[in-house]
Amino acid sequence: MIPWEPVGETRLPSGETMSLHRRGDEFSLRVAGLELMNSRQHGSEEALAALALAELARPAQHVLIGGLGMGFTLRAALDALPATARVSVAELVPQVAEWNRGPLAHLAGRPLADGRVKLVVADVANLLARATRAYDAVLLDTDNGPEGTTHEGNERLYSPAGLRAAHGALTPGGVLAVWSAFQSPAFARRLVAAGFAVSEKNVRSRGKKGVRHVVWLARRR
Repeated sequence: MIPWEPVGETRLPSGETMSLHRRGDEFSLRVAGLELMNSRQHGSEEALAALALAELARPAQHVLIGGLGMGFTLRAALDALPATARVSVAELVPQVAEWNRGPLAHLAGRPLADGRVKLVVADVANLLARATRAYDAVLLDTDNGPEGTTHEGNERLYSPAGLRAAHGALTPGGVLAVWSAFQSPAFARRLVAAGFAVSEKNVRSRGKKGVRHVVWLARRR
């Protein structure tokens, strides 16, 4: 078995350490030693983008992605969007963006190099709070979802106030898509209370195999 090698690490606002590791052609992104993402299991991140954009009744012109990860959600969105579309990516951790320009860049085909992409090093919750009818779709892939946050500040993103902000940031008929490692009936109820029509999809982390994840599709009424 090839051993894991450290690639780099950075300190999160919470004080915990985020680290990137490599084993052959496999990469692992970890927080406090626990794996947050693995480059061999990204099917559900790609499904997040594909399902959200397919849910729209019209081609999206402006999409916001919260959480860059290893770039797989961004790549799937770019592949589904027209050449005239724009994609804003909010990433809270600057080093994650640097890793995506460096050792991780090839994994998803260097999506940050696409001219349609604007990377913003910021909290996606702040962008949503300031926006009004700005985005046709908002894709949230932060931490492990509403029931698995590793950064305390991300909890407000999934709170009633955070969901109301997301609702207001969408164009009429726009879609909020939320990825999660865990089921959460309580979160689904919060989406409905915030004014969304909600459906829930079960997706696999690796093709038809791998662990089951959840994607909520919430259309602005």
